[in-house]
Amino acid sequence: MTPLLEVRHLVKEFSVADGLLSRRPRRVVDDVTFSVAAGETLGLVGESGSGKTTTARCVLRLIEPTSGEVAFRGVDILRLGRRELRRVRRHMQIVFQDPYSSLNPRMRVGTIVEEPLAIHRVGTRQERARRVAELFELVGLDPALVRRYPHEFSGGQRQRIGIARAIALDPALIVADEPVASLDAPIQAQVLALLADLRRRLGLSYLFITHDLRLVRHIADRVCVMYRGRIVESAPAEMLFTSAVHPYTQALISAIPRLMPGEPRARIAFDASSYCARPLREVAAGHWAAV
Repeated sequence: MTPLLEVRHLVKEFSVADGLLSRRPRRVVDDVTFSVAAGETLGLVGESGSGKTTTARCVLRLIEPTSGEVAFRGVDILRLGRRELRRVRRHMQIVFQDPYSSLNPRMRVGTIVEEPLAIHRVGTRQERARRVAELFELVGLDPALVRRYPHEFSGGQRQRIGIARAIALDPALIVADEPVASLDAPIQAQVLALLADLRRRLGLSYLFITHDLRLVRHIADRVCVMYRGRIVESAPAEMLFTSAVHPYTQALISAIPRLMPGEPRARIAFDASSYCARPLREVAAGHWAAV
């Protein structure tokens, strides 16, 4: 069966200063390949600077990749013109990390959620207003609040508004870029529960970007671990946590805080100086690692 999203050999280079007068390319995403099936949540994990957010933005063509393929429902979106890309984009949406900067402070929240519908000319004004009210209820907000401004809401409420905007066009894929990183732990749990509920109710697929391995263990079906722009390990979530083989993955897992005081803990140090980029190989069924 064709995956909903298939990324093949994705590369992104930026031009960076190399002295006063010269510049050189810096490869931030290096030969990244993965897929997301319909109804699946794929976690893309790595520390800051690993290339995971750049990968996500290349997938949506918010920035243009240097090379590679990004196939959505079998169509390489990197080859599409502006008009064709716009039609595909309604099926691929994003929830941004910062609920404070991702919402226009000069727009009422109802208008923010309605904006994708207006851009794609979906329904009449009255129909769009009804749809916005439905979306507010779907994400657990009172539709009576649609005329308020973003500053009148808490961080968790703002992220719910961002999620409502993302699902307004009934997308198949949501790219969730660190969607709970800026929220307190209890609010994180509420937003994650909402994302899981929407996945079940709407049949969504997620590309879930995070630096926090604790989160993906509970929300993701599969996990890809990124380091220095490359995927170094990929496996079903539970298999990754019980049978990680790459030293970087093992170090990340060992750094997860323990919940119970006195729980045995053995931190594993990763020696970055010994890192050597290697191709992925299958170490067990469905489990790939660059070892």
